[in-house]
Amino acid sequence: MRKLLLGFFLLAFLISCGNKKTKIDPFATLTDMVDSASNRKADSLHQQAKEEPKPIEADELFDDFIFNYASDDALQKQRTIFPLPYYNGETPTKIEEKFWKHDYLFTNQSYYTLLFDNEDDMDMVGDTTLKSVQVEWIYLKTRMVKKYNFERRKGMWKLEAIKLRHIEEGENEDFVSFYARFATDSVYQSRHLSDPLQFITIDPDDDFSILETTLDVNQWYAFRPVLPADKLSNINYGQQNEDNSNTKILKVNGIGNGYSNIFYFRKRGGEWELYKYEDTSI
Repeated sequence: MRKLLLGFFLLAFLISCGNKKTKIDPFATLTDMVDSASNRKADSLHQQAKEEPKPIEADELFDDFIFNYASDDALQKQRTIFPLPYYNGETPTKIEEKFWKHDYLFTNQSYYTLLFDNEDDMDMVGDTTLKSVQVEWIYLKTRMVKKYNFERRKGMWKLEAIKLRHIEEGENEDFVSFYARFATDSVYQSRHLSDPLQFITIDPDDDFSILETTLDVNQWYAFRPVLPADKLSNINYGQQNEDNSNTKILKVNGIGNGYSNIFYFRKRGGEWELYKYEDTSI
């Protein structure tokens, strides 16, 4: 052992004497090798993490996931299947990752909307066993719908395709046409209100109690909120949303502001009407 150490230091001495202009650290090569190996390992772990994403707590409930997906650029790219199939009508294309632009969905506005055929379907929002969910934009003026298809595989939600197409007959076309006019035409709106209109709200004298009363047409115009008039969002958890349904529920949820309005519509004599309005904003 002593001979080995003596030989090592003798070698270092000869190297330093043979080239006085250049000081050589006998440990430099070893240090560089260790640093290089460490960097390669770090790069390998980073690449592995990128290629093999793990489920997160938000994956359990789709609503938690979609807000994370819409607000986190890194997570969005990680949870989008590239090249992403994109269908414009019947024309298929694919979006490469380098051309992807962050999509905030509905999180860059103060609210989002949901559509249901009946109150029972509203319970699907908290279902943690869902495997497939579609996030939709319904454009009222152009009668177009843009649908984002999310699938949960191995416990992780991922965007697998986007489809843009016209609203087809039998796919809420009748209700969408009615609502687009109802939201923008006051005279038309007044003719499609149930009289009296059922009204549910928080008791002004007790924040923990619900007040159920009625409104006449004039009172409705005093209490009515601003209705979404350009486009509606929808998260399809599995509810039917059938065009031949005689009831429709439009739920408007505020984002981080405590806003909550629900509009209940029904069809009578072939005409849609708003028959109940619920405002439980806090």
